[in-house]
Formats: sequence, C-alpha cells, structure tokens
Amino acid sequence: MSPRITGAQRPGTASPRGGASQGPLVTPDGRYLIVRGRLWRRANPALPEDARRRLVSELMAARREVGRALRAGDAGALRAARRRVNEAKIALGERGPPWWSDGAPDENRRLVASTSYARWYDALCGEEGLAR
Repeated sequence: MSPRITGAQRPGTASPRGGASQGPLVTPDGRYLIVRGRLWRRANPALPEDARRRLVSELMAARREVGRALRAGDAGALRAARRRVNEAKIALGERGPPWWSDGAPDENRRLVASTSYARWYDALCGEEGLAR
C-alpha cells in the first residue's frame, strides 16, 4: 500500500496537513506519481493548459475505444485504439523521452524501492507512520 500525504507533494492541495485531497503521492521533484508502490511519470508541466486538456481528452477517448474493442473482440480496432493511447501519452510526456533535461534517468513504472526515490519514500513512510 502506498502512503498518502498532503501538501506540496500532493497535487491540488494548499495545506501541508489539511487532508482535503486524497490524490496520489508525488515525488519531491514532481516527475512521478506513486501508485501502489510504483512510479508513474507525470505529464510535462510545461505543456500549455489548453494543449494538456486536449491531449487528456484524446487519451480518455482512446481508452474508451480500447474498452469497446475488447468487448467486441475486434483485434484490429484494439491495436488502433492502443496506438492512440500510446500517442496521447507520448504527447503528454508520460511516455517517450523524459521531459526533464538534467540528465536524470527515467524510472517510469519501476517499484519505488528499487529507484533513486527509495530513501525518500522509506523516510516518508516512517515519518508518516504509513505502510509501504
């Protein structure tokens, strides 16, 4: 189970201990979300808001197409829909080349415990009394 915290490491909250939001944990550098102990790359924060909204809309539409293709058993439609999902995720910065330029490796989809964030995560779990 991944820890839940508030404040600067949680998107959309103002108070460090307010507890208003239950969003996923975010790494201190803002590059990843942590879901069930695994890192997932966040969208590029440099994207203009209108472009981000358009791409998220495209991603959700493509995900709905994946579901329809799965239910219909249509392998061709499924390939096309999954291609659209991948293209939207690349455009958002969630896949493909990292959107940061400091040379840090991309640790997307890896377990936090086996990444450069392991010490921070362990310390946070101990500090917050949360289960890993």
